[in-house]
Amino acid sequence: MEYLFFITLGALISVLSGFFGVGGGFILTPMLMLFGFSPIEAITTSLLFSIGTSISGISAHIKMKNILLKQGLILGLSGMAATQAAHPFVLFLEEKGWDDWAVPMFYIILLSYFALNMLKRGNKAKSGADRADEQSPSIVKMVLIGFFAGFVSTTLGVGGGFIMVPLSVAFLGLMPKKAVGTSLFAVLLIVSAGFLSYASTVSIDYWIGLSLVAGGLAGSQFGAKLTSYFENEEITYMLGALYMATVASVILKLVNLDYAGLVLMAIFVGGFLIRSMVKMKLANSRYNAKKERP
Repeated sequence: MEYLFFITLGALISVLSGFFGVGGGFILTPMLMLFGFSPIEAITTSLLFSIGTSISGISAHIKMKNILLKQGLILGLSGMAATQAAHPFVLFLEEKGWDDWAVPMFYIILLSYFALNMLKRGNKAKSGADRADEQSPSIVKMVLIGFFAGFVSTTLGVGGGFIMVPLSVAFLGLMPKKAVGTSLFAVLLIVSAGFLSYASTVSIDYWIGLSLVAGGLAGSQFGAKLTSYFENEEITYMLGALYMATVASVILKLVNLDYAGLVLMAIFVGGFLIRSMVKMKLANSRYNAKKERP
């Protein structure tokens, strides 16, 4: 029964992963901590999960031509280099006993920034004041974004996509759908390197990890397909809302309101799924109406 729960959890998180191109780890790590995992156990398990969801999500985005290979390679390889610097940093925090508060605080600071950033970008996109130019993103910017994402990925047990997607939109000029697909490709490289750096020193329950991956394999492809039903500015707004919900759940964890944090995340996921089903139904209705016209 326990493993069935984690399969379901993996499926739900991976739908969000495939939709937003964020690897799923930044949601899973705080949720595992809410369930009583130590920070370093949550980080390692989350990195394993992100490998599976990234592979599944990539295959769906390849079909939709949302992956820019050159940009993804530069982001991913620079992120892989950063994982080797982040691993000893996390072990240092654990040795000092600082990981219980340091890791959640990193989440709160980063996610708060990106929540505000994405909501602001959504306003600009809606008004037409900010149109992306995907012609020639700076290689230097890609390397810096990839390195930063890789360091945070290994420090917090996330894919790094929740950093790469907003920064790719803001500083590389990628449209959100292309940023999502390209991010997932880079995330696969980063989380693979990050997980291997932890696996030799951290003991985790691999059955739980594999249960999460099993649920995630189908969910991320479904999430990737859902992007076709939403406009770019809608995805931007919803990503900002997801960041805010995750920040609130981490804050609740710090004040020992774990159950309230879980309820909050459940409300967001439920709302997202309902909105997606409505979008799909409306799109199908329009498609059927067109077919019936003479």
